Parts: sequence; C-alpha cells; structure tokens
Amino acid sequence: MGALKAAIVPVTPFQQNCAILWDDQSKSGAVIDPGGDVEKVMEAIGKLGVSVEKILLTHGHIDHAGGAAALKEALDAKGATIPIEGPDQRDLFLLEGLERQGAAYGIAGSRNVVPDRWLVEGDQVTVGGHVFDVLHTPGHTPGHITLFSPDLRFAIVGDVLFRGSVGRTDFPYGDSAALLRSIREKLFPLGDDVPFLCGHGPGSTIGVERRTNPFAGDSAR
Repeated sequence: MGALKAAIVPVTPFQQNCAILWDDQSKSGAVIDPGGDVEKVMEAIGKLGVSVEKILLTHGHIDHAGGAAALKEALDAKGATIPIEGPDQRDLFLLEGLERQGAAYGIAGSRNVVPDRWLVEGDQVTVGGHVFDVLHTPGHTPGHITLFSPDLRFAIVGDVLFRGSVGRTDFPYGDSAALLRSIREKLFPLGDDVPFLCGHGPGSTIGVERRTNPFAGDSAR
C-alpha cells in the first residue's frame, strides 16, 4: 500500500470541494461528495488514472450529493458496480429531496439518491486500502459524518468546520449547539496535528482552528 493522494474538483455554483482520494500504488480510490458537474469529475478521474471503488457522502445537501446518482451510473457503465456509502440515515429526508433542492437553487441534473450503505459512528470505510473511522458530527445536518484516518492523521470534515469558520445552522433542521459539540467533542480531540479537508475553501489543521477559530475555538468559549 502506498501513500494516499488527493485531488479537488470544485463543483456546482457553490464551488464545493468534491475530492478524489486514491492510493498512489494501486491507483484505487474513492470520490467524496460529488455534488454535480459529473462530466468534470469523470474527466478528472480519467486524467488521474484512478480506479474508483466507491462514492462517499458526508451529508445530504445538494452541493455534496446532487451528482452521486449520475456519477454512479457513469462509473457503472464502465463495467464496475460502484457503491455509494454514507451519510448517516438521519439525512435520508435530504437525499430524497435532492431534486427539489436542485429546482430551488437552479442546479440542473440533481437526482435523489439512497446510498447502498448508511454509515454510523463506529463504522469504518476503506479508500484504496486506507482505513477511515466514521464519526457522527451533526449540527449542519442531522446525519452529517466525518471520516478520520488514525494512521494517516487526516480527516474529511464536510461542512462541519472550515478555515476560520463553521458550518451553517440556519436551516429548519440546523442545530448550532449540536454543531459546536461536534467540533469540540469529536473533531478537536483528534489532535492539533491533524490536517483536514473541508467542503468549501482551503483546508486547515485541527490545532489552528482550536486556537483561532472565532466561532468554535478557545477564544469563543
């Protein structure tokens, strides 16, 4: 098993960080949060030479999941059967409403999707042989998950935590107290050394955000 590599494909008008992760020896990997622009994602997969083994979803918002069904179809057409894994089942209502979300935000081609495997805290997923633990990190959505590799010391946090900011909670189902608990009780304990990939904008490290994040960091308590 080699090193884990990552490439970002910004998708949808929200410029969501759709991520392609793969092992640099086997070239096997996964696509995380394909919110749309499936042709662009497929082009990147081809240029990188990645053999996609699964699609992973951190939560059910359109910019993260709206293209999952179409991407699965496009990959399956090449001869494989690609499962969709995640998020937690508490985001089912969002995944079943992706077409409505698309109509509301003017994003064409969004399709409802139900994953092949729901993920709950304590589960594990593999990406090119690299193991990630599943953490339930609600607040932005009820079923939001984070993926953390203890061996690689690396996390994929979706829309829970950003560089200098945190996920929105101004939805009917949003919960700002739950979001802060997710950050402070699930993410910060992972360790200051842990870098993370988030759903929008540049990544950061747990330590930087713990010390300086104006919404969830030490100074905000």
